[in-house]
Amino acid sequence: MIPMIFAPEVEKARHEGQPLVALESTIITHGMPWPRNVETARRVEAEVRAHGAVPATMAVIGGRLHVGLSDGELTRLGQTDNVAKLSRADFAACLATGGTGATTVAATMIAARVAGIEVFATGGIGGVHRGAETSMDVSADLHELAQTAVTVVAAGAKAILDLPKTLEVLETLGVPVIAVGQDELPAFWSRRSGLKAPLRMDDPAQIAAAHRMRGALGLPGGQLVANPIPDGDEIAVDTLRPVIEQALREASEQGIAAKAVTPFLLGRIFELTGGQSLEANIALVLNNARLAARIAVELSRRPAAMGAL
Repeated sequence: MIPMIFAPEVEKARHEGQPLVALESTIITHGMPWPRNVETARRVEAEVRAHGAVPATMAVIGGRLHVGLSDGELTRLGQTDNVAKLSRADFAACLATGGTGATTVAATMIAARVAGIEVFATGGIGGVHRGAETSMDVSADLHELAQTAVTVVAAGAKAILDLPKTLEVLETLGVPVIAVGQDELPAFWSRRSGLKAPLRMDDPAQIAAAHRMRGALGLPGGQLVANPIPDGDEIAVDTLRPVIEQALREASEQGIAAKAVTPFLLGRIFELTGGQSLEANIALVLNNARLAARIAVELSRRPAAMGAL
């Protein structure tokens, strides 16, 4: 039996059939500095509520999966050092050993599935790291999208990654990649990546209908909804490119590897952009929360067919 605790707001929403949106917790513990991490988490939850859904921030605390966090739990998590960064490989072990950990995209998708939540809003997904042909560094997020039936709203894959290879792996795994409002895939801090999106849907109702159709067809896996950062908040690709290259070079020189790579790169890019990357990150997460809530509302109007996955 999964040791799981539902926050009162989430439990009430489940009982009343209200739409729910899952939120990750690594953005709190590994993605932003205190106190912006907790301030942003509260703002993201408020955006979900303002657009008709109920937020459920996921985290493992003392060996229990918390589906939704109280304000006090959110604050404590945001101030705790050395919180484990949980993905598919170590999620179960953390629960079984009574540990505390923050959920990545992959772990949040798993948590959402076991909690019966169909939509998840995040910043950007992981993917194929640059140099993966020798390092074999590929995020578990991609395989999770191929097997866990959750619609994930993100501003594309993180721009520090090899975006063409990430898209290729998603296509190979059969993951629907849906751009919103444009034909080109967004690139996290930037609206443009130079890559054409395989699919485009501008209406949350269409995205919800596609989610339901996958279930009716018995197809495993979820959907990646690539929602570009708002116009006024993006950082141009030409501005970011040399910054990312410098951060990648420094990571290599310092021997940064595995789970430490992404936090290091995001932190270094924050320094090199004078904090602009953090402001853009906050803007895109809020934007994704709004869209995820609208998709969740549409899904609540389209109950899953009996027997559908």
